[in-house]
Amino acid sequence: MPNENLLRRRTLLAAAAATAVTTAVTSTAPAVARPAAASPAGPPRLTLPAPTGPHPVGTVSLHLVDSSRTDPWRPSRPTRELVVQLWYPARPGDAHPLAPWMSPGAAALFEQGQGIPPGVLLLPVTHARQAAPVDRGRCGRSVLLYSPGLRSDRSVGTALVEELASHGYLVAAVDHTYDADQVEFPGGRVETFALTGEIDDALIAKALAVRTADTRFVLDRLAALDAGHNPDADRQPLPATLTRAFDLTRVGVLGHSLGGATAAAALRVDRRLRAGVNLDGSLLAPVTAGTDRPFLLFGSDPGSAGEDPSWDAFWTSQRGWKRELALTGSTHISFTDLETLLPQAAPVLGLTPEQVTGAIGTLAPDRAITAQRDYVRAFFDLHLRQVDGHLLGRPSPRYPQVRFVR
Repeated sequence: MPNENLLRRRTLLAAAAATAVTTAVTSTAPAVARPAAASPAGPPRLTLPAPTGPHPVGTVSLHLVDSSRTDPWRPSRPTRELVVQLWYPARPGDAHPLAPWMSPGAAALFEQGQGIPPGVLLLPVTHARQAAPVDRGRCGRSVLLYSPGLRSDRSVGTALVEELASHGYLVAAVDHTYDADQVEFPGGRVETFALTGEIDDALIAKALAVRTADTRFVLDRLAALDAGHNPDADRQPLPATLTRAFDLTRVGVLGHSLGGATAAAALRVDRRLRAGVNLDGSLLAPVTAGTDRPFLLFGSDPGSAGEDPSWDAFWTSQRGWKRELALTGSTHISFTDLETLLPQAAPVLGLTPEQVTGAIGTLAPDRAITAQRDYVRAFFDLHLRQVDGHLLGRPSPRYPQVRFVR
């Protein structure tokens, strides 16, 4: 197996976010761990950390079709299809059910891919209520677009996305069909990872171009939605007050791994995007040339391998506001929900503490998640809302786990 530190941010290894359990079992112990015996009380339910903001959270998924593109990964499909999940501040009330972490068809494939036997554990339920009415605020909500890593999907960023929505942001989490492990469409159709050939820089460059086009298309559809149109391909009813809920003058973009590179690439080519965050993703030219708008690099602990050279190139060329942070004691997948879910699942799956820390690092999960949530929100508060919480100016004694690289 390649040295994890040397390759920790390489976008061709972004599949680590989707295969963390398997990696933990097979690469950090001499023998494959076995699931623990079932509890008489039934399988345990994994949980996500509750969002801390003042707003209840709502969510709805959209099936979007870009008729201007043949699918780049499946040319036999005449259009590019995406699933996008909106997360937003909701009006108070519990009349709407809580949304699952993953849709049923996607969840079944996720468990199969991780080697989790059926019925051994229950995947999380989110804190967001499905199709709850939107709290639009006085002038609409700042908008964020979230892109996950290669061979990952939108669900693995839920803890961060819910947090941002609870603090007043409207977040669109994008599943990039065919470079995601699984994407479930209405009616139960599930499309799986379809990239073929060696996953090298050439293939990553193509994926980055496809994802950039996806991001811009989603932003177009959000503008149509804000204007009162229903962009859902199946014309599903949408939550009340979603129209005019978007402040499209304040739009940011963020992502993990290849999603972080997507954020940088989209920011370069679309002036509607005002600020971006890269969570531990390597960059390729021309993205390394930077932008004239604010950008945050937030990476895992580099250990003895040193910094990612692509981040050095970006830093030198970046003309807008910039900051680079490192999360000490973390790994590449610490920037996903697996940071908190894997330790919970470990006793059931028979994983040792050494296997868990081999996958997610030595930093306590609650401290890792708190730091990510607070620093990402502080960045967007500063650059989209002009609210300075003074968290990004200098190291804080409240967050000793966050190292200011430059």
